[in-house]
Amino acid sequence: MVLTGADPAFCAGLDLRALSAAPGDLSDGTVDRSVSRPPWGEPLRTPLIGAVNGAAVTGGLELALNCDLLIASERARFADTHARVGILPGWRLSVLLPLFVGSGLARRMSLTGDFLPATEALRAGLVTEVVPHEQLLPAARSLAATIAANDPAAVRALLGSYRRIEAQLVGDGDRVEAASARDWRASATAPADVAGRRAAIIARGRDQNRA
Repeated sequence: MVLTGADPAFCAGLDLRALSAAPGDLSDGTVDRSVSRPPWGEPLRTPLIGAVNGAAVTGGLELALNCDLLIASERARFADTHARVGILPGWRLSVLLPLFVGSGLARRMSLTGDFLPATEALRAGLVTEVVPHEQLLPAARSLAATIAANDPAAVRALLGSYRRIEAQLVGDGDRVEAASARDWRASATAPADVAGRRAAIIARGRDQNRA
């Protein structure tokens, strides 16, 4: 499967207007929050290719990280602005980002909120390929076709093996992230604070896009 966004962004994350109105309501209550999980609940059996066509920010970055493979348009940009918004991740960002880019760059991205351009994301290992914008979906479909041409049972078995090894590497990381997010939500960030941060984040993002 291929996951992409509508131009000009892959995904900008949470609706900060809605979060400003109800900052504690980050869940509809149907998801077990004792363990961080992918945005779609349980891991998929089919390999998921993320085709990142633009900005993948905060929750959007989490969507990307939960894909099995990532390829990027030259226009792609990645940022974790959880700390700027005043919320904590709950879709495995703090678990997966260090596996993709190393703990140093992961901490820098999370603590600064700065954007990582596509070329730097490639060097860091976050994406496996950067292509011209108009070639992104053809490249993603070509990659999907290559995977689909292999033995499907072997592909599923290999994917499952990678995920079990990943689980061994992260240990109790999912529970730690979930507990941190749960404790932070209980602190009840004021709606006015979130609204003010939203305006600052939008302005800062525009400045970094121009740069």
